[in-house]
Amino acid sequence: MSVTLRIIDWNLLGSAERLSALKRPAQKDAVALFDGVRSIIADVRSRGDAALRDFSQRFDGVALESLEVTETEFAAATRALTVEQIAALDRAIDNVQRFHEAQRPAPIRMEVSPGVVCEQIYRPIEAVGLYVPAGTAPLPSAAIMLAVPARIAGCTTRVLCSPPRKDGTVDPAVLVAAQRCDITRIFKLGGAQAIAAMAFGTQSVPKTDKLYGPGNSWVTAAKILVANDAEGAALDLPAGPSEVLVLADETARPEFVAADLLAQAEHSVDAQVVLVTTSRALAESVIKELTVQMARLSRGKTLSQAIEHARLIVVPDLATAVDVSNIYAPEHLILQTREPRSLVNRVRNAGSIFVGPYTPETMGDYCTGANHVLPTYGFARAFSGLSLADFMKRMTVQELSADGIKDLGPTAVTLANTEGLDAHANAVAVRLRSLQ
Repeated sequence: MSVTLRIIDWNLLGSAERLSALKRPAQKDAVALFDGVRSIIADVRSRGDAALRDFSQRFDGVALESLEVTETEFAAATRALTVEQIAALDRAIDNVQRFHEAQRPAPIRMEVSPGVVCEQIYRPIEAVGLYVPAGTAPLPSAAIMLAVPARIAGCTTRVLCSPPRKDGTVDPAVLVAAQRCDITRIFKLGGAQAIAAMAFGTQSVPKTDKLYGPGNSWVTAAKILVANDAEGAALDLPAGPSEVLVLADETARPEFVAADLLAQAEHSVDAQVVLVTTSRALAESVIKELTVQMARLSRGKTLSQAIEHARLIVVPDLATAVDVSNIYAPEHLILQTREPRSLVNRVRNAGSIFVGPYTPETMGDYCTGANHVLPTYGFARAFSGLSLADFMKRMTVQELSADGIKDLGPTAVTLANTEGLDAHANAVAVRLRSLQ
């Protein structure tokens, strides 16, 4: 199938047209989606495991004997993988472990004024729920990206859910990856029902405090809804369909650029792929390469639908290219220019940056060590990708000596009275009087 795409000249667009060129596709039937998810959540909260079994039968076509993965299933999963596959998982785990270990935060303790000590300390989130999707493809890499930092942080309860296959088992690579990251409680659950189970708990699934992991629109909607419920669970970060923006000049190799766009497009039909380039000739060559490479890839139907809403934008210079990227705020940003490192400091909004021609986004998906769970849909303007810190809480500690409150207390009294909160002022004043 031949790829036909319009090349957009940025300089010929007005302000409104520029915003339109960078606009993500709107989610269809959002109201109906959230109504459907609310119904699923309510049913899981009401009927627990029974509802989970019904939804597995309805959505996955599986009558589950056991919701939880058994030791027998773990053993069978290990036998199903080759030595090469297990070695690849181990190497990815090792890199993710090393990079996330380096993110351990240092506590802070300082005397901010005489007799007044402030500290910042860290504690793990006690119970975490990890979601590994398996819609268009199982993602053992997602299990690694979630399980490794949860283990390093010291989260006591670590629960993982992943949808069952038609035979009622979870993908063996997902099971092996999770087990090698010390996840032992895995449930054969997918979709909004899995999120509801981990958020509120059932007879079998433990309740967790925070939920992590990518998923389809139903999963995302469920995470949003349970995070807004006081009895539910917090979410890791807001996300939508996966996306990549390639920023390239005339030195970029069109086959590399096309490959990067297709790698992201195969995630789903609503994946977003964008090329911003200073070279119209490159954009034209990329279109030809898309046709050539798509012909030899297996997910042709998904690729062709995703590529239909790709954006190829020509800009006058690299400064404009970076501006366009910052406006778009991509989940993944690939820099393929003559001097890509020189652009990094100018990037303000991106989930993760891939520098140079030999750094495809695929490497970050699997094994560089950086986390691949990233903000999408423009949320990179305000959110970061997952890190060790997301599995921990910061707490502050304050301690004043008698000399400390004598020195700083009058300031607090004045400020409390300024705000008209005399009980606040009194809590300090009674102590000051006791020291006279």
